[in-house]
Amino acid sequence: MKCVKIFAVLVLVLSVMGSVARAETPIAPAPAAIAPTTVPSATTNGPASAVIKNFYAQLQTVMKQGDQLGYAGRFKKLDPIIKSTYDLPTMTRFAVGLVWSKATPDEQKQLISAFSDFSIASYASRFTKYNGEEFNVLGEKPVDGGVLVETSLKPKDTDAVKLSYLMKADEKGSYRIVDVFLDGSISELATRRAEFSSIVAHDGIGALVNSLGEKSKQMGPS
Repeated sequence: MKCVKIFAVLVLVLSVMGSVARAETPIAPAPAAIAPTTVPSATTNGPASAVIKNFYAQLQTVMKQGDQLGYAGRFKKLDPIIKSTYDLPTMTRFAVGLVWSKATPDEQKQLISAFSDFSIASYASRFTKYNGEEFNVLGEKPVDGGVLVETSLKPKDTDAVKLSYLMKADEKGSYRIVDVFLDGSISELATRRAEFSSIVAHDGIGALVNSLGEKSKQMGPS
């Protein structure tokens, strides 16, 4: 079940995700929540579904090379894949919560960088090799301000897990992930927001940056 654990780790997930470079301009304060409201229509041929299909295909390719690549090699290959698939700056902003608006531009960049590395490290450490896992895109449904893409991940010899990706178009019109829902209802962003807010409230933004950095290091080779 190692492959399933990654989705319980990501807010991100939380590319997962824009690039850290996009953080040079401060992002607006975070709204209270991302809450998709689906409608009945669904398709597997929409642009949002295509992004997830491509992401799954690239992830499987890395997994099949996992042993040869090692952790560092997997991290390097997954870096651009995750950053282009996930809107990391937006996910960081939501996960951090209201304190985002109080952070300096430099602190915002540090948070996005730390969250990005944490997300990529999570994939690199969990998806170590391919063991016959099946990644299926079931369909997409329009929601308020975006699209919800429903998928399933079936590890070999175990039951499939339902994963839904909330996707929104970026400034270039490309759909990217801004939240992941486990079993269709458990928001990774909401889970991370509670954890991150607690750290910031007690020890400050710098402590959260350091915490994410330490977690990323722990997922790498000892």
